[in-house]
Amino acid sequence: MGIIYKEESYKIVGICMEVHNNLGAGFSEIVYKDALELEFKNAKIDYYREREYAVNYKGIILPHKFYADFVIFDKIILEVKGKNKIADEDIAQCINYLKVSENKLAILVNFGESKLNYKRIIL
Repeated sequence: MGIIYKEESYKIVGICMEVHNNLGAGFSEIVYKDALELEFKNAKIDYYREREYAVNYKGIILPHKFYADFVIFDKIILEVKGKNKIADEDIAQCINYLKVSENKLAILVNFGESKLNYKRIIL
């Protein structure tokens, strides 16, 4: 089996690298999200920012929802971090987002390191 959404992932990671190359590490996540949104618009990439998902627990929709940082191409979740390193709980968060959204791929990207760090998480 090949890499899922290879071309789309390549475009997304390329844009993340562009943002990191220009801003570097140290900003809050919201700054990176604003820059990413600008780059997605410029590249004419279809995306949703802060897309809302309901959580279904045993057939009941829970009152609190989750918001994916970005959903790109209507199928890839992009989770943005600005930390000193990616943690296990960040990966677990992406897995949960994939379960709730029924998407197959999340890209977890961390702008807080000197070199952009990202992980592809597949469900």
